Formats: sequence, structure tokens, C-alpha cells
Amino acid sequence: MANDNQYLETLYPSWGQQFVMDKVLFEVNTGHQHLVIFDNAQWGTVMALDGVIQTTEKDEFVYHEMMVHVPMLSHGEAKKVLIIGGGDGGILREVLKHPSVQTVTQVEIDQQVIDMCIKYLPNHSAGAYNNPKANIVIADGVDFVNECTEKFDVIISDSTDPMGPGEVLFTSRFYQGIKNCLEDDGVFVAQNGVSFMQTSEVTTTFKRLSPLFTEASFYCGAVPTYVGGIMTFAWATDNLALKNVSLETIEARFEAANISTRFYTPAVHKGSFALPHYVMEAIK
Repeated sequence: MANDNQYLETLYPSWGQQFVMDKVLFEVNTGHQHLVIFDNAQWGTVMALDGVIQTTEKDEFVYHEMMVHVPMLSHGEAKKVLIIGGGDGGILREVLKHPSVQTVTQVEIDQQVIDMCIKYLPNHSAGAYNNPKANIVIADGVDFVNECTEKFDVIISDSTDPMGPGEVLFTSRFYQGIKNCLEDDGVFVAQNGVSFMQTSEVTTTFKRLSPLFTEASFYCGAVPTYVGGIMTFAWATDNLALKNVSLETIEARFEAANISTRFYTPAVHKGSFALPHYVMEAIK
């Protein structure tokens, strides 16, 4: 993965992308996983885990804005939000921009991940961990949602790909727990990989969410360093109206919230639910 000053992403066995590591800021190999954080002239600070790029300073806003503002503005009145994972703090940062939010519970399995990201990727959280609305729980996400007695308006799963520690966040047991702690009119979203390269993730997620929710679907966005085409985000809800909120209503909510974004717009929001034909074929 890392060789001298070159980092080769090994997510796919026969193709990948390579980064110049101008300066290695942090690196550890525990025997179970290899983590490296480095500076790159094009992408700023980059974090990679087990040969897979996790986040970069320069394009994180695309991912975090689409993961947060699409469900939040579709709902329109989310007061209680649950984040599973998201230790870099980007999801928390964007959720807290919404004035309707009263509390945000974030469940991260490793406090060290949060501490490390605050140190090396401070712009991701931008002080969000100090916000009094944030309740940080260090625990296993699957256990939390299955044991939780609270209900949430919006639940966001910001996990790694379904391998290693992130694999359990793509299981039926996890989705059943999500169902149990989601309000009847709430919505659940999750990162679901680059659909052209990881089509099996789309079909598996769809099969596991469909028995639990009235509507299981996806929306999409293009994150430059998640190469191979568009990224799909899982969307699950019993409230069929949420995906069909009018552009005018989304625009009004966006303006009222007075949120500053660099990628998200209400028009991008509406267009993100238009899926390529190969994705629609995969979930037939």
C-alpha cells in the first residue's frame, strides 16, 4: 500500500489510484489494520485505511453535505439525529448547521479515531465535538441501535466499506436495529460505495432493507477521490412523501436554515434521486 513516498490504493485487485505522500503525518500497523495520514499537494491531508482512501481535506465536503442535507432537508423538522460512525466529525459538523436540531447522538466505536481526526483533520469537525448539542457515545454501533430505547428523526450511517470493522454496519441485524430506533416518519441513510465498481453492495443493501421499510432506494453523488463513478447512498423510510418533497419546498427550507454549502444545492438534491439504469437494473 505505502511504498517510499507513494500510496497505492488497493480497493480493487486489478486497478487503483496512486497518491504522492509529501509528508506522512501518522502511520500505524496494528497487525489487524494499517492506517496512514499524509499530506498531498492536490488533496491536502489524506486518511487511508487498509489500502482504501477514507477521506481527504479537499473533497470531504461533497460527501458530508450529500450525506446530511439530503435527508435533513427532506425531513424538514429533524430534532433528534443519530450518527453511526463518522469519527472524522464531518457528518456531525453538517448536522449541527440545521437550526431544528436539538440533540445529535454520535456512536463511534473508537475514541482514538475522534482524537486523531481532531488533531490531523481539524477542519472536518471544525469544533463540532465541543457543541453542547452533541452527545458522543463510544460503543459498538450495531449493539447501540439494537439496545436503544430512544427514537430519532434522521439516522446517518457513515461507515467504512463492508470489510473489516465496517462489515457489521451492512448486516440485517444492524438494519433491524435502525428500524427499531427510527421514528415512523423518519429516514435512514448510509454510504453504499461506488455503484459501478461495487454493484453487489447496492443489491445486498437493497435486499436487506426492503423487508424492513416501505421504501428502500438510493440517491447519488460524485466524490472525486472515491473513484470509479458515482457514489450511492442508501435511503430507507416508511414515509413515502420524503423523497417527493417539491423543489420549491426544499429551496424554502434551505434558505430558512441559512446553511452555507460548497456542493449541495436544492436542485442537486432533487437530481440525486435520478439513478442510472444499471443501478435500477441491479435492484429490480
